[in-house]
Parts: sequence; structure tokens; C-alpha cells
Amino acid sequence: MAEIKRIQTPLTDEVLKGLKIGEKVTINGIIYSARDAAHKRLVELIRKGEELPFELPGQVIYYVGPAPARPGFAVGSAGPTTSYRMDAYAPVLIEHGLKGMIGKGARGDNVKEAMKKYGAVYFAAIGGAGALISKSIISAEVIAYPELGAEAVRRMEVKDFPAIVATDMFGDDLYIRGKEAYKVRA
Repeated sequence: MAEIKRIQTPLTDEVLKGLKIGEKVTINGIIYSARDAAHKRLVELIRKGEELPFELPGQVIYYVGPAPARPGFAVGSAGPTTSYRMDAYAPVLIEHGLKGMIGKGARGDNVKEAMKKYGAVYFAAIGGAGALISKSIISAEVIAYPELGAEAVRRMEVKDFPAIVATDMFGDDLYIRGKEAYKVRA
């Protein structure tokens, strides 16, 4: 059975250098939720030179719009959304210190180039496992854009949040390697 690495936020380059594609991790600490509408607003703030609703350096953003919480839970089902919808915005956030992203699906070349240049990783969360993932979210507080509803930016404390390193800071991509491993050889 493969070892599961426990990592703590905020992330550092030292931690990122030790992460390789395919490795299982559990993330602990504070992460932030944001989807495409929030990403657009965050990038607009950066371009205007205005303050963001949270300090970006070292942080992790989870691409999620959680369902309403049941009694006794911080959030309802919290499965990842498709990451390519954030590809137009992610490079700017990475340039300004974002170190990790959590979502599902492959990333564009622009995102992978920014990850290599500035040092960031992309973690895959399992689509369809939103109820299980929500158990790792201890608390969640809307900190920006409440009018976006489920897509508002949340500050979330997580404990043993399960993920897989999908793209490391060196540009190695599990989505590409996985396809190559299963190609039919003629």
C-alpha cells in the first residue's frame, strides 16, 4: 500500500519539491474555496492593485461550490468542479503566490507553465466523493462574494483532506503519464 503524505498549509517550496505525481496526500490546515466567477473577481482585484480577501502566498484553492450544510457539519457535499474553467485565471494567481489548487480533470499548458515557473502543484480530488470529502472540512466561513451563493469564497479548515498529486511543480502531469501508460502498442 502506498504511503500517504500529510501536508500542512500554507505550502512552501520545500514541501512542493517533495511531491511527485501519483502520490496520495492528506491536506491539513486552511484552504480556500473559489470557482470561476470568484476567480475572475480575484484577478480583477490583482490587476487593479487592490487587496484580495485573503493573503495568497502559500495558499491552496479548492475548486468547489459546497452544498448547504446539514446540522453538525461545516458544509454539505463538497465535490470538486472541473478545473479547466479556472485556467484563464490560475496563472495570475500562481504568479502572485498561490501554491496549490484542488479540482478534477486535466489543466491547460498555460497553467502548467505557470506552475513550473513560480512553483505550484495541482491536486486531484475524486469527483463523486463529495459527501466523503465534506467530512474533512471542519469549518467553513464565507469571506468574500456572498452574493455568489455556493460559489462564494470560503475560508475552510480541513483535516486529512484526501487528494492525489496530479501535476507537480516540475510540470510532470499524471493525466498525460496515465494515458501513456495505457496506450496500445502496435
